[in-house]
Amino acid sequence: MTAWQSPIAPGMSWYQTSAGERPTYPALDGSRATDVAIIGGGYTGLQAAFCLASAGVSVTLIEACRVGDGASGRNGGQLGTGQRWWPEEQEETLGLERSRALFDMAEHAKRYLLDFADKHGIDADYVAGHMSVAHKPGHERDYRANAEIAASRYDYPYLSYMDRKETAERLGSNHYHCGVYDAGTGHIHPLKLLIGLARTAAAAGAAIHENTPATSIAQTGGKTLIETPGGTITASRVLIATNAHIGRLEPVTAAHVMPIRSFIGATAPLDAHPTILAGHESVADSRFVVRYFRKLQNGQLLFGGREAYTADSPRDMSRHIRRQIAEIYPALADVEITHSWGGSVGITLTREPFVREVMPGVMSVGGYSGHGVMLSNYCGKLYADMTLGKATELSYLADLNVPAFPGGTRLRAPLLFLALTWYALRDRF
Repeated sequence: MTAWQSPIAPGMSWYQTSAGERPTYPALDGSRATDVAIIGGGYTGLQAAFCLASAGVSVTLIEACRVGDGASGRNGGQLGTGQRWWPEEQEETLGLERSRALFDMAEHAKRYLLDFADKHGIDADYVAGHMSVAHKPGHERDYRANAEIAASRYDYPYLSYMDRKETAERLGSNHYHCGVYDAGTGHIHPLKLLIGLARTAAAAGAAIHENTPATSIAQTGGKTLIETPGGTITASRVLIATNAHIGRLEPVTAAHVMPIRSFIGATAPLDAHPTILAGHESVADSRFVVRYFRKLQNGQLLFGGREAYTADSPRDMSRHIRRQIAEIYPALADVEITHSWGGSVGITLTREPFVREVMPGVMSVGGYSGHGVMLSNYCGKLYADMTLGKATELSYLADLNVPAFPGGTRLRAPLLFLALTWYALRDRF
């Protein structure tokens, strides 16, 4: 195993080879007491650690593998707009006022991320422009309405409807029927952001320990005790920010946040295909099992998605990725895949974030369901604000009704994989 290969995330990502040196942090060696303990070294945990340490709070963050091995360092890099669902969809169940509050929160998250990177000199390779595209002709009415509703009810004037001709021209493909162009968001290099965030948190005084898994969590005498192979952490407050990697550590989180496997590939530069995503925007389609892709500045295509879900990784990730690319871009049927990688994404039953106090003084935040680049960073900041006694928008997520997955510990994973496979089949028709 090389320094870049992770036991929880197969394959070598393009991000790893392009991000430069990734700093290392020592494993925990010995027991300690701290004001706040954070389990998980992704965006949520590191943002919380930075904000708390900057306010003078004693913070100890532990990561089971290396910082960046989870979804925060290996995702599609798309910021998106709003929550996981379109705002008009949330209106149907939550009403306009709550839906608007959640939409505004997501816009605050977008601005926080970009401002944070700028303030701390983190070059995350931000590129503006995103397209949501429809893989079925019956979606045209919804896509037209989406842009109109965003402007009239959510004060978001950056969406514009694309007919089939414009969609084909922007994508360089006739595969999709229509779409919505979003000029108010874009995409980033997620690992560059994470590396910069970790360095910033450490510089603020947060103690970061890699290769330090939490093996148990319990409470005694008004404190929370976290056992690790290198020692015990005693804390007044704890943030569980493991997302898809909760395992058996804490049962309430495990019942609500389910890991699924997601896979991404990077092609060789598409020098012979200049019309493919000539504007370098990011794209996500309307499938339930979403396909997402974007063109890098060097001309490579990053493409993510998979048709069928299992608990394991395929032996040849490149073959699965290339097949999906060829459905959209037939001329790329034999394109070279220079990098292919995967990992676990934390999803919830409703595809809404899971925010809950699972023990006294122990908050669990995760389950971003593929929409976490903005929200996870912002939720880490909001958790810190809450810990410091401030009123925050985190309560908007805590108030959501996110039920546990059915089936208990033995059946919920098989049931989920069957359901996702069914959705993948439905997407084809």
